[in-house]
Amino acid sequence: MISAIKLFTFAQVNKNKDKYISMLPIEDQVSILVHISKADKFVDEAESKMIHRIGKAGGLSQQEVENIIDNPKKIANLRNLPSDEKFNYLYNTIQLMKVDKRVHQKEIAFCEVLAMNLGYKPGVVGELSQYIFSDPNTVTNLDFLKNLADQHIISY
Repeated sequence: MISAIKLFTFAQVNKNKDKYISMLPIEDQVSILVHISKADKFVDEAESKMIHRIGKAGGLSQQEVENIIDNPKKIANLRNLPSDEKFNYLYNTIQLMKVDKRVHQKEIAFCEVLAMNLGYKPGVVGELSQYIFSDPNTVTNLDFLKNLADQHIISY
């Protein structure tokens, strides 16, 4: 089973057994999570722990993560990322939205905007949310979720 930390840091092995590295620096990745966690104006303890775990897995110190939490970077252009990476960002932002077991309307709205920035229709958030759990160790079949998300890709 792939953990959320492995998903988000993108050292994941694809079907061809090749490794790929995120096109975004870990600081940008963590900033995305900070933005979603702050959508309700409060970083919950569970959200903070998840952000710290992901930052640490990406090589950041505790102080570097704290600095990002205090001053997250502006979200970078995400449209040109590889398809698998876009899905991983979407998956993890939805999971972070749910990790504190309270989903706020502002968090949903943020996830929908992020989804559109990734090239998905906003409805993908509600669709995937049915199958993404708050516990990072509980993972639905990722191929199923990826196929579901692919049905929501915006055609240009």
